[in-house]
Amino acid sequence: MTIRPRRSVLYMPGSNARALEKAKTLPTDAVILDLEDSVAPDAKETARDQVIAVAKAGGFGPREVVIRVNSLAGPWGLADLEAAAGVAPDAVLIPKVSRPEDVFEASAVLDRMGAPESVKIWAMFETPLAVLNAGAIAAAASVQEGRRLAVFILGTNDLAKETRARFVAGRAPMVAWLTTAVAAGRAYGLDVIDGVYNNLSDAEGFVAECEQGRDLGMDGKTLIHPNQLEGANRIFSPSEAEVATAEKILAAFALPENASKGVISLDGRMVERLHAEMAERTVAIARAIAAAGA
Repeated sequence: MTIRPRRSVLYMPGSNARALEKAKTLPTDAVILDLEDSVAPDAKETARDQVIAVAKAGGFGPREVVIRVNSLAGPWGLADLEAAAGVAPDAVLIPKVSRPEDVFEASAVLDRMGAPESVKIWAMFETPLAVLNAGAIAAAASVQEGRRLAVFILGTNDLAKETRARFVAGRAPMVAWLTTAVAAGRAYGLDVIDGVYNNLSDAEGFVAECEQGRDLGMDGKTLIHPNQLEGANRIFSPSEAEVATAEKILAAFALPENASKGVISLDGRMVERLHAEMAERTVAIARAIAAAGA
């Protein structure tokens, strides 16, 4: 399976043509061309036309291009998804996924429209039902009807709205939901991307939340402003020391005398095969970041 860095995932409003073009030049791993929350109802169709034209024109380089459509239960979602299928972005982001059937419905539309298998589904994890059904939603990726599912995106603003939880430093009210998403996603091979940080003037708080998401096991963070890119890219990248340690572990297990061992001693500490598997991913993601020129 190809490993892609998803340290920074930047939302760009689909109604802002200048922002859509600017996204092609920013150091973000992925860009979400948004047709949902950032677009007013009377601008929905114009925004769709702009996003489809920009996606079709390309020019995003190594950045993943994701189109967030409106809810399939609403007046714009189906047309959004059908139009997106026609330009074959890297993924479509489906809002308010609360049951596996939501994944199946989106996948069926992509199949019907002839979207190539390379078009993946990213699912917004932003409702109480999504928390309760996390395992079943993630398991959709393991069956034919949901095979396109690849990523969970945490929608922490909507989770707060729907549950009445407060935003506090450390996100104590949400930690159980965040770890549930990570556990469910990892059980079925999905990447998990943290929610946005709303206070653009609080750089210290943003860094702390990125570090928390990283430590909980997330792959990156969704962002609402280019000023947040540097912090997310740095915090969700393996450090030089981590990469060096990983390479040392892999080299040790590659020695002929360690080929059949499940546990070895390295620099005075016990290292198991599972540490070698972790090291392989650390090195792979570091190489993918370097290859992308980030």
